[in-house]
Amino acid sequence: MAGTRAARTVPRTSPLSADELRQEIADVLGVQADTIPGDAHLVHLGLGSLEMMRLATRWRRQGLPAVFAELAGAPTLDDWHRHLTDAWNARTGEVA
Repeated sequence: MAGTRAARTVPRTSPLSADELRQEIADVLGVQADTIPGDAHLVHLGLGSLEMMRLATRWRRQGLPAVFAELAGAPTLDDWHRHLTDAWNARTGEVA
């Protein structure tokens, strides 16, 4: 059935930038990216656990080592960016 599956996932060669992460969250929330402060509690902005799971799954399929429990435990853009970048660096051996 056309349109029922997400587009083929392309593996990433770098972690998400802060701007990319902000835009992905904004797309899920249906808001402008520049309206989401880095320290805003994403659950209070309307991001539910199901959306968090979907994002974590999407990012893992792209090769990003996203851990749902880590995201849910600290649901701000700043914390997510730090988690994703640190996990990427630990997996790839890159230094931040």
